[in-house]
Amino acid sequence: MNKKFYITTPIYYVNDRPHIGHTYTTVAADVLARYHRMIGEAVYFSVGTDEHGAKIEAKAKEQGQDPKAFVDEVASAFEMAWDELNISNNRFIRTTEPDHIRAVKNALMYMKQKGDIYQGKYEGLYCQGCEQYKSEKDLIDGLCPDHKTAPQKMSEETYLFRLSKYVDILKKKIGSDELKIRPKERKNEILAFYNEEIKDISFSRKNVKWGITLPWRASHTAYVWADAFLNYLTILNWRGNGPKLDNENLKTFWPPNVQLMSKDILRVHATIWPAMLLSLDLPLMHRIYVHGFFLFDGHKMSKSVGNIIAPGELTKKYGVDGTRYLLMSATPFGHDGDIGWGKFDDKYNADLANGLGNLAARLSTMADKLIHEKGLLVKSKPYLDFKSIVGQYMTAMADIKIDEALNIVWNALKQIDKHITEHEPWKLIGQDNQYVGELLYADLESLRVLSYLLWPFMPETAENLWQRFGFDPGREKALPINQATKWGRLDSKSTLTKAAPLFPRIS
Repeated sequence: MNKKFYITTPIYYVNDRPHIGHTYTTVAADVLARYHRMIGEAVYFSVGTDEHGAKIEAKAKEQGQDPKAFVDEVASAFEMAWDELNISNNRFIRTTEPDHIRAVKNALMYMKQKGDIYQGKYEGLYCQGCEQYKSEKDLIDGLCPDHKTAPQKMSEETYLFRLSKYVDILKKKIGSDELKIRPKERKNEILAFYNEEIKDISFSRKNVKWGITLPWRASHTAYVWADAFLNYLTILNWRGNGPKLDNENLKTFWPPNVQLMSKDILRVHATIWPAMLLSLDLPLMHRIYVHGFFLFDGHKMSKSVGNIIAPGELTKKYGVDGTRYLLMSATPFGHDGDIGWGKFDDKYNADLANGLGNLAARLSTMADKLIHEKGLLVKSKPYLDFKSIVGQYMTAMADIKIDEALNIVWNALKQIDKHITEHEPWKLIGQDNQYVGELLYADLESLRVLSYLLWPFMPETAENLWQRFGFDPGREKALPINQATKWGRLDSKSTLTKAAPLFPRIS
């Protein structure tokens, strides 16, 4: 059987519509999912929406809607956004689905019967925006740093989860990289948090109606994180029955190879979630990978400032693949970055309109003149070291250095442009047609090889180029990387047909 690769994004909270932060995580996960398909692995890629909790209940009321009608509308906006961005997820899960609700109830009962959920009382500072209890040291001037609001002092009857029971074992697993958290500074951050006193946490709310009721006490609903985390299992048709991996999806894909997320939700994913898995007697995820935040022209994005960017705004201006490229090349993956419309415009014109787009146009014009009119195309050897290029690219992708992998491809594309400029083959016609044909072949075949490495990032563009070369995109996608990037697949009758510009310049 092929190796498997299971990658997850967080399921996004539907208190509002998708924005650039959701888009960045989801496109990055899609790039990784496509790459692992490209190297022949069996891939499962999960996305979805988190639809319960006090914040949703309040937002629906504010909008004058029933909570279910509200979440249906916003979840639909997420689905449409990912469809437009060519996201290749296997399934879209919603926490209001009946199968998920049943599985959550079963899982909570399993943990309770094990003694890991017990009745008690919880007192603390509760931030409804985060749906989390906060300690005084989490606050800045008494306010939640993310929501700029003062948490409520709350004391309520609840059912608690024995998080403290699993602290030592999780600290050991994270420290040894059995549970790998990357980048390393995020691992160090979590280990420092584990050195603080970690208490048992509230796992239910008594006065929140919009949620999954506890199977043993209907007056309580499940704490939103306890509900939401289980989506990573229920999307694989898990029934909440503890360690039983009793269907092919579960047997094939559990546990996740990569759980991708932004740094604001790392703490709960590195504490509550793996502790739940240990309580359920299930294997832990292999790796949590954390990316950074975007600033917009040096400022944090917020509704009040009015600089939130929706995915549709990006695709309308730059197209789908233009958007995907700009996001994945915006910043070293795993670190914060600074973006803005002006920066995006400049990068789009430099790298796409004047870069890849112009290169494809130059080569198609040359192919039209030198192949159609003169019949000049002669197989030749590469002038780029593709063994090294492909190897470096695969290493970067395996390490989730997405921007580095893209940069490796882009530097090679620039070398094709440089090769054309230096040799000017159209000036040599009649002097040495054999040499002209060899030059042209090397440039065309180099672009074809690199277009394959572009596919995870820019699938429409890569498939457009394959069609121009006369290759069937459906067949190309199915080829293993070593075969698809093998030098010499173009023959003497190949060409690069003219078509509309790949990336029209933005003025």
